[in-house]
Amino acid sequence: QVQLVESGGGLVQPGGSLRLSCAASGSIFSIPDMGWYRQAPGKERELVAAISSGLVANYADSVKGRFTISRDNAKKTVTLQMNSLKPEDTAVYYCSARIFTGSGRATDYWGQGTQVTVSS
Repeated sequence: QVQLVESGGGLVQPGGSLRLSCAASGSIFSIPDMGWYRQAPGKERELVAAISSGLVANYADSVKGRFTISRDNAKKTVTLQMNSLKPEDTAVYYCSARIFTGSGRATDYWGQGTQVTVSS
């Protein structure tokens, strides 16, 4: 059984920083892609940032230059460093990973979500 466990999040003032972390565990053969999505109230879930096992990252235009995604392949973790946070960054943030298990098929897994609130 595969699990994604997130940590971090919370309340921060505009201009502040937060760090989100996510660790994958279970019967894992490889993790080609890991990423972070977010969903604000009344809006659809959107991709924030993603990173491949080769450490190629891509970002939503709205977070470029402010957020940095990184991963540790050995530890099966992905981290999102969020700087210069804005009120519009307020959302529930979800870790996601495409994982190959022993079955040879890739499945997308999701974390439980962590709230990020940017407010003065």
